[in-house]
Amino acid sequence: MRAVIDTGDPGLEEWKRLFGQLWRIRAFEGQVQTLAAAGEVPGFAHLSTGQEAVAVGVCAHLGREDALFTSHRGHGHVLAKGSDARAMLAEIIGRSTGLCQGHGGSMHLVDAPNGVLGATGVVGGNLPLAAGAAWAAQARGKAAISVVFFGDGATGAGIFHETVNLSVLWQLPVLFVCENNGYAEFTSREEHSTVGSVRAFADPYGMAAATVDGNDLPAVFEAAREATARVRSGAGPYLLECMTHRMAGHYVGDAQHYRSREELAAVTAKCPIERMKRRLLGLAVAREELDAIGEAAIREMAQAVADARAGAPADPRMALCHVYGAPALQANPGAGE
Repeated sequence: MRAVIDTGDPGLEEWKRLFGQLWRIRAFEGQVQTLAAAGEVPGFAHLSTGQEAVAVGVCAHLGREDALFTSHRGHGHVLAKGSDARAMLAEIIGRSTGLCQGHGGSMHLVDAPNGVLGATGVVGGNLPLAAGAAWAAQARGKAAISVVFFGDGATGAGIFHETVNLSVLWQLPVLFVCENNGYAEFTSREEHSTVGSVRAFADPYGMAAATVDGNDLPAVFEAAREATARVRSGAGPYLLECMTHRMAGHYVGDAQHYRSREELAAVTAKCPIERMKRRLLGLAVAREELDAIGEAAIREMAQAVADARAGAPADPRMALCHVYGAPALQANPGAGE
């Protein structure tokens, strides 16, 4: 399912499709959690359970030519952008049929033909890459924009401020999307920053910004529509802060001792899927139809896992391939020998 650029207010069928996208991400990551618990995922896996509305609401306005950069918690963004679930899962479990032939794994998903130009495990490391892609599009006169997802913890890194400053100076077509879930790994925002809202960081640089309820799909959709339209118009970069909640741990296996049971219960009650379901029920969509959408997503991802497992394991002899290019260093090979 490919992401599309919205051209007007979604009708009921489009809202149901987007509801299905929420479920596809939830089901996909449910499979990743099971695979990780079974030891089939090399390294760590970080889930975005509870944050799906941000990925779906933003990526609904992106086309294949738009560049997307994500972080260690990027499965939902890549799937919402339109990448193939089977190739993503194959990559995550180290199969040669994966997006990167099994070389990248969960934290390094790349799907260049679809505009997914990289996920990085380095906090904030994706920000300058997004600015670079935006500069390239600007220099070539292309209408494409660059979108980068990051957590609130990344705003404590100097590279965040350097990238924002340069983006405003050069009026780059880049959309900064902060998924503010209140935690930088295991540390609450109150413990690591005196700045409560990430949006405030935009003011000193004169960058347009907005804060939105990241668990409300229609709210994210509308805010992202305005933000992407502004960036596409040549008005420069934009910061969209999405206040959301991570229902899972920082990584699969995180016992979350730093969160109380009451906090976890409150977070679960704000599930974006359940919120959107209630909205659609209020629009007279049958509960059975909505349940069927979720069940279809679960079946799709179960089949995707089976397809991914059928692929051959990544060949360790290929580990150093595609790492560096090999240009001819001399016009005359052998000269000077």
